[in-house]
Amino acid sequence: QKQLAVSGGGAVQTGGSLRLSCTAPGFTADNCGMAWYRQAAGKPSEWVPSIRTDGTTNYANVVKGRFTISKDTTTDTVFLQMNNLKPEDTAVYTCTTNHESGRSQTSCLYDYKPQGTQVTVSS
Repeated sequence: QKQLAVSGGGAVQTGGSLRLSCTAPGFTADNCGMAWYRQAAGKPSEWVPSIRTDGTTNYANVVKGRFTISKDTTTDTVFLQMNNLKPEDTAVYTCTTNHESGRSQTSCLYDYKPQGTQVTVSS
């Protein structure tokens, strides 16, 4: 399996910013889309944003306008810039690969091991 490496989590106050990074060696060559999910304690996992192989981005309504997903294909790294953070953004944020039908290699489904990082926003 290919291990994703995530960094940038931590603790901030309300209104602060954090930038998460996720390095997934090979995701560009495999034509994987990328996404971030988050899971707060006692709650189900929630999709946050995603970025397709063509660069198209989509966001959950709860983060639209505050979070920005981007990628650097030269380093196989995806970023999540999080601004104006709120206590309800507190969660473990996990980076995963997405499979795009007709475009992505099957490795995008099976070979990448998701990795998470804790984000804590205090009021």
